[in-house]
Amino acid sequence: MTVTDPVQELVVLLDADGIPCGSAPKQDVHHGDTPLHLAFSCYVFDEAGRVLVTRRALTKAAWPGVWTNSFCGHPMPGESTVDAVRRRGRWELGMEISNLQQCLPRFSYRAVDANGIVENEVCPVFTATIAGGLTPRPSELCEYQWAPLPDLIAATEAAPWAFSPWLVLQLPELGQSLTSSLPIPA
Repeated sequence: MTVTDPVQELVVLLDADGIPCGSAPKQDVHHGDTPLHLAFSCYVFDEAGRVLVTRRALTKAAWPGVWTNSFCGHPMPGESTVDAVRRRGRWELGMEISNLQQCLPRFSYRAVDANGIVENEVCPVFTATIAGGLTPRPSELCEYQWAPLPDLIAATEAAPWAFSPWLVLQLPELGQSLTSSLPIPA
């Protein structure tokens, strides 16, 4: 599979019931009146049970410089969400993943960035394990760190403004089940 240039990506538009009703170029969808569309979030863990958190590039149009989950993206028309997660992991982080699992199939949210850009997504949430190396794309992120999940949860509770709104909203739903099922470093 080739890695698609996100400038050419199409996103799946959704009606109020979450049913696909069309598509549009990704660069045309995100603005002050963003239509509901399909996305995904992925949390990648290492063998020690730490989660990869990334800091969005300072050049990103929305939420530049904030810390967020490992990576996010949008399935293209006709593409399965699982294939989209794998594609985006390769594109954004230069990584392969294994043990991909959907954890929150019905997660959705709407958030407004300080610059007025709106995110309005039905956004299933996945977890995965890193399988190999990591080569982040500088246009996507400026930093990354492996963190114990309880530390990430505590940080989002102490300073939610430093994190993406979707991370802050997703962690309470993910936290308890992930904390009890993953090895947590001492």
